[in-house]
Amino acid sequence: MEWIADPGVGAWLRETLDDGLGSMHAVVPRGFPAYARVFHPATVRESPTAADSEVRVSWAQTAAAFGTTMHAEAQWHRIVRTPVDADWRTRIAPDGREFTAPLEGALDSDLVSILAGHLAAHTTTPDDGVVALWDGFGALVGFFGDGPSRAFLTFSDDPNHQAMLDRSIHDPFNNVFRKPTWQDGILSREISEGPRLQLPGRDYVLFSGGARDFIDPAWVLGVPWRDRVGEEHGFPPSAQSPNILWPKDRTWVMVSEIDYDSTIVAGSPDLVRAICTDERLEAKALREGADLTWDADEVNR
Repeated sequence: MEWIADPGVGAWLRETLDDGLGSMHAVVPRGFPAYARVFHPATVRESPTAADSEVRVSWAQTAAAFGTTMHAEAQWHRIVRTPVDADWRTRIAPDGREFTAPLEGALDSDLVSILAGHLAAHTTTPDDGVVALWDGFGALVGFFGDGPSRAFLTFSDDPNHQAMLDRSIHDPFNNVFRKPTWQDGILSREISEGPRLQLPGRDYVLFSGGARDFIDPAWVLGVPWRDRVGEEHGFPPSAQSPNILWPKDRTWVMVSEIDYDSTIVAGSPDLVRAICTDERLEAKALREGADLTWDADEVNR
């Protein structure tokens, strides 16, 4: 995969998007014969005080626990019966289990691999396409500033060393004469300062890449935006999943919008059927013009 310096390769997407926010087509292209919604998994544990780790749970299983109805245009906060002004991210079901909301803007890496298998099988260019990453993810791109976009806390048993560490943390806030300096991101400075694909409300960094690049479950190890700095501080290998992916022949488009807790695929009826019948994914066919905004779930009001 290589950085694409010319964002013009994605200019065609602008013509397929709506100006308003009244439907999914503010971020998902119009003009495709079929659409699928892949629901990002939530997590559950037996109780808020349970020591056991959280496990994945589907939206359908969650709806069953809360006595609500799962459907293609469901909204998570409605599924878990969230009262007005209450926290929808963590909810306790009538049976006492604690449910935590799905990730927004990212599909789990193993599910990306499964989905990529279907995408690769429904294009004539499975090795050739474009990957788009939203440039607003923390630490992805570098910038000029007083300090890095994230900090890895370090502690020491030596009181003198710990005092030095404490001063280094507070120094950027105390030194009013400090001039902004370049703060490295995961991506190089050349890419960080390079042109972006500008879509309504979102700017993206582009890379060359096809669906087949994501079939291997270990795809995070080979992408240019792998978080190697995080690994140096003891975190496991990780990489943001593509926010937009399309093949050179444009037979489909995959969109993981940063504010969506699901991934949308626009493509052929055969592709949508393959995705929705794969038991490893929780997916449903969507109508064109579907409304996935916050208050759109009329079924579970």
